[in-house]
Amino acid sequence: MKKLLVIFLLSVLILNVFAVKKLVFWTAPNPLQEEFWKPIVEEWNATHPDIQIEWKTIPAAGSSEEAILTSIAAGNAPDICTNIFSGFAAQLAEQNAILPLDVAFGGEFFELAEARKMRNIIEGWKFNGHYYVIPIYSNPILMWWRADILKSLGYDKPPKTYSEIYELAKKYANPPEKYALVVTKGRNWWDRWFDYITYYYAAGNGKPYIEGSKATFNNEAGLAVADFIYTMFKNKWTTIDWGKVFALANGKAIGSLMGPWSINWAKNTYPEVYKNLWITPPPVPDNYKGNVVKTFADTKGLVIFRSTKYKKEAFEFVKWVFSNVKNDVRWIEITKMPPAREDLGTNPLFKKFIDEDPYFAAYAKEVGNAVPPALTTMTIDVQEIMTTYLIEPLSYLKSTPEKAVEKTVKEINKILY
Repeated sequence: MKKLLVIFLLSVLILNVFAVKKLVFWTAPNPLQEEFWKPIVEEWNATHPDIQIEWKTIPAAGSSEEAILTSIAAGNAPDICTNIFSGFAAQLAEQNAILPLDVAFGGEFFELAEARKMRNIIEGWKFNGHYYVIPIYSNPILMWWRADILKSLGYDKPPKTYSEIYELAKKYANPPEKYALVVTKGRNWWDRWFDYITYYYAAGNGKPYIEGSKATFNNEAGLAVADFIYTMFKNKWTTIDWGKVFALANGKAIGSLMGPWSINWAKNTYPEVYKNLWITPPPVPDNYKGNVVKTFADTKGLVIFRSTKYKKEAFEFVKWVFSNVKNDVRWIEITKMPPAREDLGTNPLFKKFIDEDPYFAAYAKEVGNAVPPALTTMTIDVQEIMTTYLIEPLSYLKSTPEKAVEKTVKEINKILY
């Protein structure tokens, strides 16, 4: 009898083990985002013994996109993954690698969009008539200024226009010890989001740089930005080589485009700089006529891969996370990045962050003025071309602004159609 009982209990145990459904979940390799996700996954696993989340950060590679594409090619893609920007989502959708959420989950997807107050936001992620992404956050890119240095130079507010920046540069720049602004961010394709594209959105009042299958920035705004970059390098008011030190920390620069993810980092790493910041929209050409200044939105989201065995369970986890507003409260507390919600300025749960933290408030205020990147499957190629034919020739004074923009648009259009 005892033997039969042992066999029965072992059978139940084995059945339970095999009944557990495991989902592989990848998130951005970022310490603050890891701090956010770790307790959430632990809570889910503790309360859902039949659906377990195997959580890890996106594997190390040249970029998250490279790591994800490699996993797909190798047949071991995750079930769920964050850190997906719109252009990459379009690429994955075109490859049939991710689920159209509105098709796979129907009304449940739209109910989640309503519950999280992101019904209008998801429209900006629509691709070929479908929704493939749960937007997680939307980060406006804004200018950080060293307020203490500007005050010492007689300023009671930061410069707004290119000519005002030139005047500031004449007063402050003394290369190679001191420059005015960090104008360009590097050679990586994604750096173009945080220099030329941000400046272009500001100069052009949010006008797209790619429409349909055509690059469109060979216009007044695009040329103005190119001329601004060229002028700053020509007069040695900026440089490519900033070394490994945060340029605002040692006064090597007074201003730089930054994202909200740097707020907590600066607070902990450079507390004296953190206490002396002005945060404003990006600068604009002298003839700018807009009432507000648009900027670039560094916005990332979550996708569910078509290869998952457990589609329903994957969406159940996603819905569990994003239907709880308290998770977005924790997200702000930890990352200082605005969640992709339309009620940041009205929901009382978020009010304390706006009232108590002027830096977060500055970013939250601009979420509605922040424009996502072009929705193209060729994002990486487009922005590598921008680096090769636009940023580098302007930085090294190898081309005029007019020729650089014309050449870049021509080369981009070769690959778009």
